[in-house]
Amino acid sequence: MRYAADLDDIVAARERLAPHLAATPVMTSRSLDALAGRRLFFKCEPFQRGGAFKIRGALNAVLSLSDEEAARGVLTHSSGNFAQALAIAARIRGVPAHVVMPDDAPAVKVAAVRDYGATITRCPQAHRQEVADRVRARTGATFIPSYDDPRVIAGQATCTVELLEQVPDLDAIIVPVGGGGLMAGCALAVHYLSPDTRVVAAEPLAADDAARSKALGRVVPQAAPRTIADGLRTGLGVHTWPVLRDLVAEVVTVPEDEIITAMRHLWERLKVVVEPSGAIGFGAALQPALRNRDDLQRVGVILSGGNVDLDRLPF
Repeated sequence: MRYAADLDDIVAARERLAPHLAATPVMTSRSLDALAGRRLFFKCEPFQRGGAFKIRGALNAVLSLSDEEAARGVLTHSSGNFAQALAIAARIRGVPAHVVMPDDAPAVKVAAVRDYGATITRCPQAHRQEVADRVRARTGATFIPSYDDPRVIAGQATCTVELLEQVPDLDAIIVPVGGGGLMAGCALAVHYLSPDTRVVAAEPLAADDAARSKALGRVVPQAAPRTIADGLRTGLGVHTWPVLRDLVAEVVTVPEDEIITAMRHLWERLKVVVEPSGAIGFGAALQPALRNRDDLQRVGVILSGGNVDLDRLPF
């Protein structure tokens, strides 16, 4: 089957991003290994430009545009991390950025998008696409989806390519899943470069559309999710669903209180500030579905971002 990105797309994305982005570090912790009952290797995307993995996909998409397309500016709708990423990518290319952000987007992310120079339009969560369409009609900007786009997925895959080079012979990689851009990139990179490595997707129990979709073999729409992991509230897309269906071994769900516990452990033991969506991979590693597995001894965990709105945390 032809997926959203092939190996050539991923290699091209890496070459395109290399002048602008540095590889993020992989960190380890004996105390966190003890909690999980196995060796864990944390890929630290909070140290990426913009504080999250999203810049990889956004920048690959923006740099892939023709000069004529780019000159009209770029546009997306996002609750935060992709909004920041697109604003940074547009600044790098020297073109305007327009971002539609829901009214409930974290204040820290709204402020960052504004600081990066994007023009922000606020709207209710349910009207993001409608408002984005109006902005596109008015400005002529090129719309770039936050996750369901082959160029974005190829860019996100570079995170896993780095991890596989930094830590060979992983038994599994745990990756967060919301809309699925990072998940799809991870699974495709593993498919092409390390097919014996198992890909496990992690999502909030309170927003478990990916787990239900995987179990039923068809896309189950996301329905009014209420989770602290705001970056994982989006449903799967046309390009990301086939990758989850075919190339992801399983989806592990994490209750809200255990997402918070995972954040605490990462902050206290690894000394890395990780947002709820980014910490969920470690939360999944502590769930019985993985905790009781003896065959997964070397596991990569993608910590996808660190843009925390401290005023919203329940502690």
